[in-house]
Amino acid sequence: MLAKIFEALYLKVFVNIIVKRASTVVYIELYSKKGSADNIHAEFETTQLDEKLLEFIQSYVRESPYYYIALLDYSSLQGALPTCSKNRLPYYYDLSNCEYKCYNGKWTYYTSKSELYEIEKTYKETGVDFIFSPFVVLANFFKDKISGNLALYALIQDSFISIAVFENSKLLYAEHMDMQTTSEVDDILLTNDIEDEEVLDLEMDSGIDLENIDVDDTGEVLEDLSDIEDLDAIEEIEEFDESKDVEEEFLESDDVLQEADDGSFNEDYQRFSLIQTSVAHFYKDEKYESTFLENMYIADAVGVSSDLKKYLEEEMFLNVYIRHTEIDTEICELVKEELGL
Repeated sequence: MLAKIFEALYLKVFVNIIVKRASTVVYIELYSKKGSADNIHAEFETTQLDEKLLEFIQSYVRESPYYYIALLDYSSLQGALPTCSKNRLPYYYDLSNCEYKCYNGKWTYYTSKSELYEIEKTYKETGVDFIFSPFVVLANFFKDKISGNLALYALIQDSFISIAVFENSKLLYAEHMDMQTTSEVDDILLTNDIEDEEVLDLEMDSGIDLENIDVDDTGEVLEDLSDIEDLDAIEEIEEFDESKDVEEEFLESDDVLQEADDGSFNEDYQRFSLIQTSVAHFYKDEKYESTFLENMYIADAVGVSSDLKKYLEEEMFLNVYIRHTEIDTEICELVKEELGL
């Protein structure tokens, strides 16, 4: 009783941290028994807990003994599995080097022990009370949708994409993808392409000695070319129904989404490629209960352009609905839920 009276004398301080590709966003909410009293957003050009960021956080938490620090898990090695049964989990993934937890008795989310340790080490001066999986954020954000029919869901962050397939609240498939790693691979491929072009240019500049060409060898090449499958024999792709949910309040028209500049165009195409690859994995991997996907719901935390929606609809025949989200405030709501507020 005395503890509750003492607690009522102080505001609760919720510190919510989102680590992005090259910066850190901090959302602080001051909360009284009557509800939110004030909130503060700040962004720092660092991904570490440097002196400036530490002082900013401490300037608020020292005002009350009741403060809670929460982070969105930014581990590259994490995911979610469609079961909570300890006997079934190894069928999907080896979790021996992971921390994992069952969500509502239905599915499991996990993260790398080593990366989790690094996060806790980074924030040892402030401590960490909650580390939330992006799949928990995704499920909570779309809780009004995942209890319904089959659909693909995605949380799009600055550095990561987390996708999941739900049907009637049951998780069928999930994957967490690192934009930065894929970007580095693309850069390597682009560099190799440039080098190949330079080699080709050198060979063309050197000229071709017609006297060194073996007529028999070229004949063999022509015979090989004759084995190429007739492209006209490829079956036409069936057109899918493009009907929309007229009651959906998401962004459904391109004029609502921003136009892409060169940078966002490249990133949105990269996001599309990652989603396309992941969905192909869902369809092909026999471990998962794959069925045809028609609808996709995107929680957009970065401000995607209209191009991403166009790629997904035209290339993957999906009905795409986009809902903007502020992940830091979503994390804060999860903290309150954990505390029963």
